[in-house]
Amino acid sequence: MLQVRDLTVEVGGKVRVDRASFVLHAGDTVGLVGRNGAGKTSMLKVLAGEAPASGGTVLRPPALGYLPQNPRPRGSGVDATGLSHVLSGRGLDSAMLRIEKLRLRVEEQPDERTVAKFARAEEEFRDAGGYRAESEVRTIAAGLGLGNDRLDLPLTALSGGERRRVELARILFAGSEALLLDEPTNHLDLDAKDWLMGFLRSYRGALLVISHDLELLDSAITRVLHLDEGELIEYKGTYSQYQVAREADEERRARLAKRQDAEITRLSRLADSMRGQTEKRAKTAKAFDTRVARLERERVIGPQRARRVAVRFPDPPRPGRVVLEADGLTKGYGGPNVFEDVTFAVERGERMLVLGLNGAGKTSLMRILAGQTEPDSGTWSFGHGVSAGYYAQEHEGIVGGRSVMDHLKTTGLPEAQLRTLLGTFGLTGDVAHQDAGTLSGGEKTKLALAQLVTGRHNLLLLDEPTNNLDPPSRDAIGDALSAWPGAIVLVSHDTDFVASLEPQRVLMMPDGEVDYFSEDVLDLVALA
Repeated sequence: MLQVRDLTVEVGGKVRVDRASFVLHAGDTVGLVGRNGAGKTSMLKVLAGEAPASGGTVLRPPALGYLPQNPRPRGSGVDATGLSHVLSGRGLDSAMLRIEKLRLRVEEQPDERTVAKFARAEEEFRDAGGYRAESEVRTIAAGLGLGNDRLDLPLTALSGGERRRVELARILFAGSEALLLDEPTNHLDLDAKDWLMGFLRSYRGALLVISHDLELLDSAITRVLHLDEGELIEYKGTYSQYQVAREADEERRARLAKRQDAEITRLSRLADSMRGQTEKRAKTAKAFDTRVARLERERVIGPQRARRVAVRFPDPPRPGRVVLEADGLTKGYGGPNVFEDVTFAVERGERMLVLGLNGAGKTSLMRILAGQTEPDSGTWSFGHGVSAGYYAQEHEGIVGGRSVMDHLKTTGLPEAQLRTLLGTFGLTGDVAHQDAGTLSGGEKTKLALAQLVTGRHNLLLLDEPTNNLDPPSRDAIGDALSAWPGAIVLVSHDTDFVASLEPQRVLMMPDGEVDYFSEDVLDLVALA
């Protein structure tokens, strides 16, 4: 059970959650919804104990699983592999190592004390499910799209999406009484999403989830918590029922707010008309002022009209005919090569989709092209007059401790122009001077894309640019890029986004085969 009483959360000096209270019981599946930047991620961090609350109390169960938007696997198990890390969720990696050490000691010194110590440790390990644990881990990992060959690799050899799956597998394997999941379907292909949703539907603990895929959990959701302007409103029922109830609630609140505004205006005018007249009228005016003050305190804020995101990428400088060439690129991480002998070229204004299953090397290739890592062999080069901008799926260019504005000032553009740019991405007001490390995943995505806009690039390397974005922002970014005349190399599992960009060719990984794009390819995008 998770109990929350009068919780207040502040980010960058602004109240994101104001005195919220709710309880999660075993069997509850609760969706936390709200626009990008409303404070959902910040609230989840506080609930998980990862950040302090500004007020109120949170009572957590002893076993709590928390998946942040961009998890960095903590610890690495005893041998630094994905398998060992997942086993560490129940301490079974270290238990296995201890039993092995005791077994070797028994072989060297088979006295009664050593044998008894080994027997006790072995019994505890068996009772904890240690002998079936590896099979259970591999089943969970396979459901999330991580094969045995990937699970046995060191964490450092896995892509960002794979490390996220490993951390999710660790949380699911640990057997928590409550789960707090922030965008758990990011980086998951269609099969892995279906598997995860099936797992969560059968989960017996308390679940609180932030996701743009809540429709997939619709039938399992028991409540929805809607966060906006610091206010947390609870709706009972499925996600579909919440959508209907929220629409009716917004209409009711809009009517009430309109009536309150009219009454405040009427009383204020009456009070103003009576001031400076007779003593009796002055007293009446003061009484009206008191009523206005009370109405102001009890004022209902009508539903905020969704901010329209209208993004425009500036026309790029004209490069040479060929903007990017790669010849024989090969990359591995100590084991079998992730990909080898990948050769392709991208021409001016062309859009190329990089497609492949998780672990096929898509992100590794993008990091090579962005100059973040080196290939084991092969060469690549930009064409004449090419300026490349790189969007990393894990927001590697967003640095904590630096403000949002500081991330853009390196361009040399006037601050007023940069504020206007941030505003087009929905990053308004005090957000400009907020620590970029405290932004939500959706806000970090918008900031990273704003950085690309200021760069005057003519080649964009985009690795899952729509992760964490709400639908209006995702559509706006897609529209802006579809109208942009520069060249794009894209990794994405977002079918609608890929369709809006209309790529001309597809690079299939890890084989490196290049083919023309067709509508049939869209069926593979969600599986990638």
